[in-house]
Amino acid sequence: MAVAKVTEITAGSKKSFHDAMEKGIARASKTLKGITGAWVQEESVVVEGGKIVEWRVNMKVTFILK
Repeated sequence: MAVAKVTEITAGSKKSFHDAMEKGIARASKTLKGITGAWVQEESVVVEGGKIVEWRVNMKVTFILK
């Protein structure tokens, strides 16, 4: 039986929420092995001068412990 752990990360992108998710998972994969899924808990944007300049996601990432 496997034991999983959940950790929370925040990632941002200048392009889109989707890109922020991909960047977050790619970065998490460098230090967390055995990632099996992620849940986007929250989405937010940074606004400057009336325009969106960054999309951010707060995710819970699940990975299997060895």
